[in-house]
Amino acid sequence: MATYPPTPKAGSAARPVDATAPSAPSNPVVRRVLGSRGIASLTIDTGALSAQAAKHNGAAPTQSTATAPRSAKRGRWHTLEFKLYYAVFVVVVPLMVWVPMRLSRPSNPNYYTYSGHLKPGWIAGRLRDDSDFQYRSFRDYVPALVCIMGVYLALSKLFTWLPSPAPRYSRVDAAASTSSPNRKAFLTVFTAIFVFALHGFNSIKLLLVVVANYALSKAVGGTRVAPVVVFGFNVATLFAVHWNDGFEYARISPALAWLEVFKGLLPRWQINFNITMLRLVSFGLDYHWAQCESEAGAAAGRAMGEVEREDREATYVERTRLTQAMHEYSLGTYLLYVLYPPLFIAGPIMTFNDFAHQLRRPCAIERTTVVRYAARFVVSLLTMEWILHYVYVNAIKDAKAWVGASPMELSMIGFWNLIIVWLKLLIPWRFFRLWAMADGVEAPENMVRCMANNYSTLGFWRSWHRSYNLWIVRYIYVPLGGSRNQIAATLLVFTFVALWHDLSLKLLAWGWLITFFIVPEVVARKAVPYSRYGGAWWFRHLAAVGGVGNVLMMMTGNLVGFAIGTDGMRYMIEQLLGSAEGMQFMLAACATLFVGVQVMFEYREEELRRGIDRKC
Repeated sequence: MATYPPTPKAGSAARPVDATAPSAPSNPVVRRVLGSRGIASLTIDTGALSAQAAKHNGAAPTQSTATAPRSAKRGRWHTLEFKLYYAVFVVVVPLMVWVPMRLSRPSNPNYYTYSGHLKPGWIAGRLRDDSDFQYRSFRDYVPALVCIMGVYLALSKLFTWLPSPAPRYSRVDAAASTSSPNRKAFLTVFTAIFVFALHGFNSIKLLLVVVANYALSKAVGGTRVAPVVVFGFNVATLFAVHWNDGFEYARISPALAWLEVFKGLLPRWQINFNITMLRLVSFGLDYHWAQCESEAGAAAGRAMGEVEREDREATYVERTRLTQAMHEYSLGTYLLYVLYPPLFIAGPIMTFNDFAHQLRRPCAIERTTVVRYAARFVVSLLTMEWILHYVYVNAIKDAKAWVGASPMELSMIGFWNLIIVWLKLLIPWRFFRLWAMADGVEAPENMVRCMANNYSTLGFWRSWHRSYNLWIVRYIYVPLGGSRNQIAATLLVFTFVALWHDLSLKLLAWGWLITFFIVPEVVARKAVPYSRYGGAWWFRHLAAVGGVGNVLMMMTGNLVGFAIGTDGMRYMIEQLLGSAEGMQFMLAACATLFVGVQVMFEYREEELRRGIDRKC
């Protein structure tokens, strides 16, 4: 559980990407597909989008991209140790695919227990697992969403090209905007139509909450009570909206019942309010900190203005942390931020400062970067389709059709359910981020790594719903004391995260489990630090043992929170640990996970050798 591989520290000597290094891909086809970063490019790049095209073609990383320390070790890919690991992979990975496929056949005694969840599919005449309501809701709307995205982007380009009247006056204290003068007008009109189409007359309720938050934030911004008031108002509103099922008009007053005639494509507006609430808090606190900066004698937005006058792309950290000029915290910009169509439904989440800056100065995102990201989205979508047609584990989970399953089969039901959870979140997030990218807006990537490529609890939560993690760190974790108060802050963070997702005991148990599971890694990092023991031959292997424990704990916590719940988890543990067969399987599984963690270590070492530090 000790830190491995080492994380670059600020000020450490850096090594740029060397496209001619021996470890660079020598095969021209591989090099053209993967770029100079080789296998490390399979994981999504979290650096600035404006620099990704150059990096893919072998250019040195820009200052917005983390670089590797000189301590990155020589590769182990061709050693005898890793050849043994490859042999394990060749046997185990196909087995992990074959077992759930076998459970998905009509020959499975439990097949007719869950077959009611299957619907006709489109791949090779197979039935499709249609049991996940959350993903089914998105999947059914994909054609409509693609059409809306196409119309939006076409109109956005058209309005950009249209001539615009010259402004009557301009601010002399602000850096020049590079955005089209027509962009705000287009966004205002399209956003109004988009939100009304989604929520119908329920959008009036949403706007009332949004405007109330704006007025409250403006009233208390700069005062000591502002953070508590902003959080208190939004958390109370979130709970009230869900507790009262969106405040139906007929329940408010019979005279308003006629407004129920059109509720839009997404009538339950309160479901999307969870994401909206995060934006409301972001505006309130960003404005509060800008007001504090202004009252302290420093002109709010001065540092960002200096960055813009340097005529360079601001980094993500600069866009997020540097305050905007006070006139940027206007009602118009605020409404466009909260209701921005590409990110309104599901995110990713941007801070107000970041959005306001990009609204004024859009990022220079190359078309090739957007095309490559679109290809990633399509591959993810087709992967999910293949799983739903050949691996019916979600239907098995919903029907609890696991009676008589062996320990191996039970573990694969759990594992593949987590893969489905990962994909059903990744696919919508990547679609909406792709839409924003095509519109010239750089939102954070939500899913950095595959669910099965994590051995650290802390690293996992940095890469899973990353934009939410960044929001949590900025607005909750750091104000609560951060690393100086790590355990208590983490407990409060995951309690908030659980309640924000859903007011349920299952997710509250998940939040507390995750906090409990983080403690061993935090203790191990302090007891066996890399800085002291990293050079010892045994350190990597001890860290891998800790990584195995982390993987088991993370799977347990997430199965409780997002898949089978506490009752299902209790049954699984009884079957895995309550018999000799189960114990034998667990020993074999731990040995296999040890091999997997070693490969994860080396993959991250390869990233460091390529000048990449994803911090997860």
